[in-house]
Amino acid sequence: MRDIGLMAHFLGLEVTQKEGIFVSQSGYAKDILERFKMESCNPVSTPVENGVELRKSKVGNVDPTYFKSLVGSLRYLTCTRPDILYGVGLISRYMETPDQSHLNATKRILRYIKGTTNEGMFYTSSKNFNLVGYSDGDWGRDLDETKSTTGFVFFLGDTSFTWSSKKQSIVTLSSCEAEYIAANSAVCHLI
Repeated sequence: MRDIGLMAHFLGLEVTQKEGIFVSQSGYAKDILERFKMESCNPVSTPVENGVELRKSKVGNVDPTYFKSLVGSLRYLTCTRPDILYGVGLISRYMETPDQSHLNATKRILRYIKGTTNEGMFYTSSKNFNLVGYSDGDWGRDLDETKSTTGFVFFLGDTSFTWSSKKQSIVTLSSCEAEYIAANSAVCHLI
């Protein structure tokens, strides 16, 4: 546990300063769980189920207004939670006509948040100014358009300062090509 020094709240962001700066949205995360009636759910260890396959549906059987409100709330939470960014990006693709499989994937993210409400970003002062970046690309996981997803994160020392996860704009022909596009995207962002 960290000693709590100075704490400030701004638009749901909680900033604690003591031997570094800790930025979180734990209160906002708890509010989301309460608003969507998931405060007593069982937590899970990952935000996205391994091998989950989601497809667009022609006729959604979930209220789109409810679904958009839920996804929008989760999108705001990604400000301090890059660990849920891939999952939130995935479910964001299905806001037009959400069905039960999309809602189930969204509720899994909520179950993950239930077990990680106090997570956030911890920034420390350091003499380590090494810039390190990681990128990754999956190959054709979007089953509707067969597009891949690019993800990257950059660290300055031990502190992550930028990250992204989004669908690639073109259809790649191999996993190698998907990885090259992910690396290119990361380098362009860095520059």
